Amino acid sequence: MASTRSCSISDQPRRRAAGDVDYEAGGSGYAVQRQPDPRITAYIDAALGDARTVVNVGAGAGSYEPADREVTAVEPSLAMRRQRPSHLSAAVDAVAEELPFADDSFDAAMASFTIHQWRDLDRGLREMRRVSRGPVVILLADRHTLADFWLVDYVPDIVRAEQGRSPEIERVKAVLGGPCTVTNVPIPLDCTDGFSEAFYGRPERFLEESVRQAQSSWGFVAPEVAERGVEKLRADLESGEWDRKYGTLRRQPYYEGSLRLVAARPS
Repeated sequence: MASTRSCSISDQPRRRAAGDVDYEAGGSGYAVQRQPDPRITAYIDAALGDARTVVNVGAGAGSYEPADREVTAVEPSLAMRRQRPSHLSAAVDAVAEELPFADDSFDAAMASFTIHQWRDLDRGLREMRRVSRGPVVILLADRHTLADFWLVDYVPDIVRAEQGRSPEIERVKAVLGGPCTVTNVPIPLDCTDGFSEAFYGRPERFLEESVRQAQSSWGFVAPEVAERGVEKLRADLESGEWDRKYGTLRRQPYYEGSLRLVAARPS
């Protein structure tokens, strides 16, 4: 068991969102739409190595938490904590920037699809490094390749918003320090995790409001802008224009998009 400074598992929402998304207002549906994909999980497991105890920072509804390790989840949103399935442990109510654990409490620290939302990126990364005596493993997007995805043709404001939120990978590496590897993670055609690029060959899924609600980037554009983009996509799918441009993606088994895995070991 990790030693703690002041650990709480609260059933009360925070007065102020911990990051740039208010998941108390818009966090429903993540446990359904954002199911961890086993092929992506394999990359995370390999990076964690032989770590037995792991802290999962910004754990959300529990995606990608290893089932065969002792995991301590940290999640500041009550709405997300409530969506965690019953077989996972309750999450600690805390933010990345102030982890309530002593130095070197865990064999490893991990974070998936979360660091772009933190209020103080550097402080959160330093906290992950502080509490881990082994690797720090982070799944994130490469901001420089986000605009390669075809969704930019329909809602370019979403891509610009994501580029603005996503940190430079070199900055992440510099703050974490030590030997660091960056791995391109291919996205499978039938990916079970409903982030945007997961639907590279299944464009019809973007017409579903429940899918869009489980992607925080849609909350950074005006509703009318998002609706125009969705209607343009709908029209292009009906006319066959999308398939004329991008139809080969429907048969492409993997997409080399923006997904990256950073693994930093202590110096």
